[in-house]
Amino acid sequence: MRASTAFRGVYPILYAFFGADGRLDRAAMRRQVEACIRGGAHGIAALGLATEVNKLTDAEKRQVIDWLAEDVAGRLPLAVTISGSSVGQQVDLVRAAERAGAAWVILQPPPVRGLPEAEYVRFFGAVMERTTLPVAIQNAPEYIGIGLSPAGLLTLAKAHANFTLLKGEASAVQIRRVIEETEGRLAVFNGRAGLELPDVLRAGCAGMIPAPECFDVQVRIAESMWTGRAEDEAEAERLYREILPLIVFVMQSVETFLCYGKRVTAQRLGLGEVHDRTPALPPTAFGLACAARYADRLGPFA
Repeated sequence: MRASTAFRGVYPILYAFFGADGRLDRAAMRRQVEACIRGGAHGIAALGLATEVNKLTDAEKRQVIDWLAEDVAGRLPLAVTISGSSVGQQVDLVRAAERAGAAWVILQPPPVRGLPEAEYVRFFGAVMERTTLPVAIQNAPEYIGIGLSPAGLLTLAKAHANFTLLKGEASAVQIRRVIEETEGRLAVFNGRAGLELPDVLRAGCAGMIPAPECFDVQVRIAESMWTGRAEDEAEAERLYREILPLIVFVMQSVETFLCYGKRVTAQRLGLGEVHDRTPALPPTAFGLACAARYADRLGPFA
C-alpha cells in the first residue's frame, strides 16, 4: 500500500470530559492524554464522535486541539478530525490543526444529506487542496448518514496526492472490499470501538481508532498481530475475547458509548463523577453497574 507505513496502530480518540459547570475539564483531558501515552498508544486522535464534536463551539474545538498539542508535546503523532458545514469552516479548523503540529487530519462530510456523491467529492477535494497535511475521510454512513462509495474514494485519491488515509466504520469484510476497490491507495483505520480488531488487521487495515476505554489491550492485540508468529496471533485472539463483551456493551449506539464508554474510561482514569453535556443519554443504575464491572475487570490505566 502506498501510505500504509506512514501511520499505523491504535489511535485512541479522546472523550470530551466536562466539569460540573458545563465547561471542558482541563485536568481530566490532560489525564486522558497521559494515560494514552503511558498505555502505549501509537498516536492520539480528537474531535470525532467520541469527543462530542457537535456539542462543542468553534472556540472549544480549537481549545481541544491546543490542549492536545501541549500535553502530547511531540511524543506521538496527532490526528485531528475536521468538521464544518462549509469548505471555509473546515479549512479554518485545518489551519488550527496545522499550527498545533497535527500529523494528519480526518475530514467529516458536511451535515447536508441526500446530495449526489459528486458534490461530496467536490467538497472534500476543495478542503484537501488547501493543505499539505496527509488527509483522511471519515467514511461512516451508518453513524453520520453520509458516506462515499469505493469509486468515489478512488476518484479523490487519484486527484489529490495528500488523500492517503481513510477512517472507516465498517465490518472486516466491508473494509477489505474498500481496500481492494481503492487499489490499496489508502491506509485504512477502522473504528467501531475496536470490533473485529484481529480480522480488520488481517483485512489490511493500518490500524484502529477506538475510544480509550480498552485501548491499552487493543495496543497489545495489534502489536501481537504484527509479529507474524502463530503464538502471538493466538494471544491476540485471547486478548480480543476478553474485551469483546465490553465492546459489544458500548457499541449499541453512539449515545450508548458516549454514556457508558466514557464512564468506563473515567473509572480507569481515577476520575470522579462524569458530567454530561446535554442532550445526552441518561445513565441507568443497571447500566452504571455494568460499566463499573467492566472497568473493574480492566483495572486502572498504567
